[in-house]
Amino acid sequence: KNKQIAELTRLLTNTSISTFNKYLLVEISRRTMKIITQTLSLLLLLQASCAAKYSHKVVKDWEKAKKEGDKLPKVEFLTRTRIDADDVENPFDWKTLTTDDYFKGKRVVLFSLPGAFTPTCSNTHLPGYENAYEDMKSLGIDEVYCLSVNDAFVMRKWGLDQGLEEDMTIGSLGFTKVKLIPDGASHFTRGMGMSNVWESNRGFGERSWRYSMVVNNGVIEKMFIEPSRVHNSDPDPFEVSDSGTMLDYLKSNANDEL
Repeated sequence: KNKQIAELTRLLTNTSISTFNKYLLVEISRRTMKIITQTLSLLLLLQASCAAKYSHKVVKDWEKAKKEGDKLPKVEFLTRTRIDADDVENPFDWKTLTTDDYFKGKRVVLFSLPGAFTPTCSNTHLPGYENAYEDMKSLGIDEVYCLSVNDAFVMRKWGLDQGLEEDMTIGSLGFTKVKLIPDGASHFTRGMGMSNVWESNRGFGERSWRYSMVVNNGVIEKMFIEPSRVHNSDPDPFEVSDSGTMLDYLKSNANDEL
């Protein structure tokens, strides 16, 4: 410290103001760079620590599930619609649909699942609702939707693989009974607070937790969320979002109205 004071005294005595100002700027710059370097090092250590535990960025709002009485999130879905085209291999074009397009003025059932082509989703979840489609329609449901964090191409191929009857009308959105909604960017799933990540387990990345609901004109009337929700979940609970539970609710609701 004494040496630094002596150096400053010498500069004040023997140098011009301009030179002294330059000295101060260099010293301030040196100290500032040191602070910046230390801060960046700390940030990198923090990032590495978080990545070791969980590397997918999660926003807390994506995990806060909506409840009965809440409105659905307003989002856009990038879908594929059938067009009048000579290309028999790919007679489709892009069409952007909104939450209102799917839900406004309708009473619908929606069930959401972790992924197309996965075992429970393919063997039980989707087939159950496809088989119950007409029963649900008779109980005051306008449409039945299946939503997954997959793109439109995957959803269509999965529907065909499941043996769903394809709607060949121009302007159709895929299938005649259960309609498959591609939430490829997870905007709806995040808005519902149902974003879930399987990273170290299954390697899915971001998907939707399994749930089902009745939506009346864009408002959640009834919701069934599978229990024990946690990121990287090993169990895949399938207890309350099935078609049987939904049918029981619709029948009970219909009897109450009588």
